[in-house]
Amino acid sequence: MKRLRLTAGAAGLALMGVGVSLLMDVRDLWGVLVWLGGAVVLHDVVLAPVVLLVGTALVRGGVRGPVRAALLVAGSLTAVALPVLLRPGRTANSSVLPLDYPRNWLVALVAVVSVTAVWVVVGKFRGGRRRPAG
Repeated sequence: MKRLRLTAGAAGLALMGVGVSLLMDVRDLWGVLVWLGGAVVLHDVVLAPVVLLVGTALVRGGVRGPVRAALLVAGSLTAVALPVLLRPGRTANSSVLPLDYPRNWLVALVAVVSVTAVWVVVGKFRGGRRRPAG
């Protein structure tokens, strides 16, 4: 387990190094920093509290964790897709945004809901079939 943590940590540090090296090529560094700061604020001020409150208010029992995870993934997908979802109309160059992003976002959300539902059902099924200890 310790070896796995060290490997994951080393991979994370390597990827951060790649990210920093890519930032050296950015012309508008201030714009990138504002965007990153906005992402942190969006997560910490909006996304995380909404996920925790909805998960606490709507869900009881053992399914609270999977529902919160699904809300977190759905919120993250929405945050990533937000610029494209809010973009009005088509662009002049069709190769800039060649896919149907709103449809693909909805497909991804349906996949998140489906996986969560299967996870909850399997968890309930497995929980009901446990043998008593002893």
